[in-house]
Amino acid sequence: MAAGTDRAASPERRRLLTASAALAGAAASAQLWLPATARAAGNALPDGLFSLGVASGDPLPDGVVLWTRLAPDPLNGGGMPQQAVEVQWEISPDARFASSVRRGTAQARPEYGHSVHVDVRGLLPGRVYWYRFRAAGQLSRVGRTRTAPQPLRSGGSLRLALASCQNWQQGYFTPYADMLAQDPDVVLFVGDYIYESGPSATAVRRHEGSGEPYTITQYRNRYAQYRSDPDLQRMHARAPWVVTFDDHEVDNDFAGEVPQDPDKQSHDAFTARLTAAYQAYYEHMPVRATAIPNGPHIRMYRSFRFGRLARLNVLDTRQYRSDQAVSQDGAQDPALTMLGAEQKRWLLDSLHGSDARWNLVASQIMMAETDLLKGQGKLWYYDAWDGYQVERNALLGELGRVRNPVVLSGDRHLTMISDLKRDFADPSSAVVGAEFVGTSISSAGDQDQAAFHAQWDPLKADNPHWKLIDAHRGYHLFDIRPAAVDVQVRVVNTVLKPKATARTLAKLRVTDGRRGVRQV
Repeated sequence: MAAGTDRAASPERRRLLTASAALAGAAASAQLWLPATARAAGNALPDGLFSLGVASGDPLPDGVVLWTRLAPDPLNGGGMPQQAVEVQWEISPDARFASSVRRGTAQARPEYGHSVHVDVRGLLPGRVYWYRFRAAGQLSRVGRTRTAPQPLRSGGSLRLALASCQNWQQGYFTPYADMLAQDPDVVLFVGDYIYESGPSATAVRRHEGSGEPYTITQYRNRYAQYRSDPDLQRMHARAPWVVTFDDHEVDNDFAGEVPQDPDKQSHDAFTARLTAAYQAYYEHMPVRATAIPNGPHIRMYRSFRFGRLARLNVLDTRQYRSDQAVSQDGAQDPALTMLGAEQKRWLLDSLHGSDARWNLVASQIMMAETDLLKGQGKLWYYDAWDGYQVERNALLGELGRVRNPVVLSGDRHLTMISDLKRDFADPSSAVVGAEFVGTSISSAGDQDQAAFHAQWDPLKADNPHWKLIDAHRGYHLFDIRPAAVDVQVRVVNTVLKPKATARTLAKLRVTDGRRGVRQV
């Protein structure tokens, strides 16, 4: 899935066009791309149906999910009638749509917020495609996507962008403009796509509404506001995304069915909030039907293969966890779980059964230790894996038996790049892997770098596994090849304005067969 596979002059590209033309003939005979004039009588709809853009996600060797949502009045429930609307879709190997490999129709239904999720299959592996939608004579913007490589393919390369934590009120999503220029094959988003906080009069950009979202309409409005960001829209239209959620998509620091403030939200009230939040999450993400929520439950942990180069295991570290510990003794309770029994068994089976060169684990929250107490003793960050010491340490032991494990995390609004140790209580313990905690897209705004380092640098001696810490906004860019994973920490100079300049703050490398990470 190497960047640059869409160059039209290559022999591979010419073979793609030939194969696609054959597929297009078969597809077109069954499902026609209806002209703009084919609007059903009495079915006129408002202008601006595709105000939230388009997206693709969850790439497979033969398929990808295409997404859009009809929302002519996005911040007021969507503005659609309470009826299903037919939406035509088309996918092509050609940006000009001179030919099509698949086309068809989908129903945008009111019970799913008039969102559309098309699980396209029958595509060729490791290829670039373009897609678009049409409804009531209106045409969406064109999106570009990629399929994953053939499963048994060895070698090749994968460019992956790691992003998380985009708070509308704390800054513009300027890192996505640079990400677009870097042209990743896939974007991995590990949580906090929206923030549930109420509007602030002093914010850079004010949240819609009058308070926190609790109902399905309120969550839909919040997602619609975030989806209106132009840099975010362009990045969604450029490459497939693989997503998972963290806490702010529902309620800060929630655990399972326990809210942050159980004295203010009853169990019934919070499960109703979970139901609304998960429903809106599904409606706005390019994910498969396996993620359609069942009330206050949603299935999001899953894995992806990129040939034999990499396997990506995407975790859900919110829905199955025990309630957070509040003390050091509590964090060492063996009964606490982050993953739950079923997800933990799935993860270990996936890791130990993998034939991939690189085994990636997308964890919403940090796995490496954060000791916040200078000198003797420990003070952990309980919302992260530090609060689940027994299960975390057991998982680190399992990673020691896995080829090239690399953990990709978010949540902290900081860049924290670490060696993963078999036992963080023992400084001489073996290194079992590497972790990249990506900084935020905009959350925490433009931080005072001097103040950050004055606070955090004194803790480095107590956290010798940290290889790099920083508080700029941005994302991480991974170039994954058989011999090594080369990583750029890409940062922007500001998120307080709609435009920013970007640079590479640091370069790091994880080498095949050599556990841990080093700066280069």
